[in-house]
Amino acid sequence: MKKIVGSPGTASGMLLRVGQCGFSAASIGVMAFTREFSGYTAFCYLIASMGLQLLWSFGLACLDIYALRRKRDLHNPVLLSLFIVGDWVTATLSLAAACSSAGVIVLYDRDLGICSAQTHLPCTKFQMAVAFSFLTWGLIAISSHVMFWILASI
Repeated sequence: MKKIVGSPGTASGMLLRVGQCGFSAASIGVMAFTREFSGYTAFCYLIASMGLQLLWSFGLACLDIYALRRKRDLHNPVLLSLFIVGDWVTATLSLAAACSSAGVIVLYDRDLGICSAQTHLPCTKFQMAVAFSFLTWGLIAISSHVMFWILASI
């Protein structure tokens, strides 16, 4: 079977997972250093979604490292099905959280003008956290597409 870039058990797959971990951790870190995020449901949902993504991606990155070190093949149909379901669930949750948080930021910044006024809201930090979450989702979308493509080719 031909190896596809980003498939499990390859260096590119591991880099995708490490990137997902890094961007989701950055989103959590930026959002967690603002005290005001807990008053907004969308931002709490973003933290929860990115936390789940961090755990999922870290687990699969560790599995990729194990497969690379032991030269194991992770192209088992049952294992790939599990990866696809996990990736699609976390991708859906991450996209929903990023979009809802971006909607809150657009409402406050552009529609209400709260961010342009001198308020207590750290809008720049919120925007950075949402940007990191969209980057996380982009990497999840790539890896879930690769997983589906591999499963379809088996």
